[in-house]
Amino acid sequence: MSDTPPTANDTAPPLSALRHGAFEDAQALFAGTLFVAMALMLFNQAGLLVGGTAGVAFLLHYVTGISFGKLFFVVNLPFYWFAWTRMGREFTIKTFVCVGLLSLLTELFPHVMHVDYLNPLFASLLGGLLLGTGCLFLARHRSSLGGATVVSLYLQGRYGMRAGKVQMMIDGTVVLLALFVVPVERVAYSVLAVLVMSGFLWISHRPGRYVGH
Repeated sequence: MSDTPPTANDTAPPLSALRHGAFEDAQALFAGTLFVAMALMLFNQAGLLVGGTAGVAFLLHYVTGISFGKLFFVVNLPFYWFAWTRMGREFTIKTFVCVGLLSLLTELFPHVMHVDYLNPLFASLLGGLLLGTGCLFLARHRSSLGGATVVSLYLQGRYGMRAGKVQMMIDGTVVLLALFVVPVERVAYSVLAVLVMSGFLWISHRPGRYVGH
């Protein structure tokens, strides 16, 4: 009988045991998308913005009056090709489902929830955390909400660049463009929300830390 202690390789579960099941994926994708929808509802009520394709959709919404949900779905269409060729079929299908679900939820929320007063500072902090948590759920189940998230996850997987850092640069650029449309004070709160979300992802979503897939 050997007294040699087991190594990490001896005690590690097989990769098949780490794969998420269909139900696990479904509940995580729904919860993550719901968290993001809640954050976007807070931002819309407070007149704030986010980065990425959601930020572009918000800008177009403020300028044209077309609903965010419809614009968000359309703006994401070009990114499906990139996701399909770089991230694979499973990731792209999950992303398409999540984008569609988020578009539906953002259309539904005004009919089931309304906030009479919302401090923009509170909205930026809570919204940033909700966004970060929702995106983390999706990333750990091989999905995203399209746009900048697809690019940041690809760069992390391919080149080891931290997704949160890439997301922060892209989102910051989009939010700064809002200076032409949104008052400076609202842009400042929006930048804070981007920093909160990106900082959360930067800390929580590191390459190789999460082994489930």
